[in-house]
Amino acid sequence: MLPLYVVNNHGQFNHLIHRTLRDMDIEARMISNMTPPDEVASGCRGIILGGGPTLERAGLAGDYLDLDLPVLGICLGLHIIATARGGAIRRGASGGFGAVEVEILEQDPLLQGYPERMQVWASHADEVSVVPKGFVRLARSAICDVEAMVSTEERLYGVQWHPEVSHTFNGRLLFENFDRICLE
Repeated sequence: MLPLYVVNNHGQFNHLIHRTLRDMDIEARMISNMTPPDEVASGCRGIILGGGPTLERAGLAGDYLDLDLPVLGICLGLHIIATARGGAIRRGASGGFGAVEVEILEQDPLLQGYPERMQVWASHADEVSVVPKGFVRLARSAICDVEAMVSTEERLYGVQWHPEVSHTFNGRLLFENFDRICLE
């Protein structure tokens, strides 16, 4: 079975995403965000766009959205998806990392099994301000209107929070759900 690719966008938690997947016995491999798209397309069954400092350091990650593979964007990965599909981001009013309660607005296979409200760990230095056409907003919080979104048709998923950190409620469930999506 092909692995999931974790795209390293130079974020501090990318290696933790990779390790979490391995600890869950989900086959995964970390790749540079400068890996040519044709190599990505032939080597994996799904893509996780990890976090990072800025869109300017996202390399070729936006090109991976056009490979007809499921993609999960985490933090900066969400912003890559939003901007590549015509949405917009802005500086967040709340800034750095911290706990936030998110409210699930829409049920979706990515968030299957989660309660209506849950505590997560997120950075809000930047956040989605305009949801792209064709996407549905899945979650919000008191400080961020777009905590999660999806394009079911394209199988593009994004979350503002970090499921790989222990401070996020049952973050492994999100990875289990994404893995299942990649196997369908």
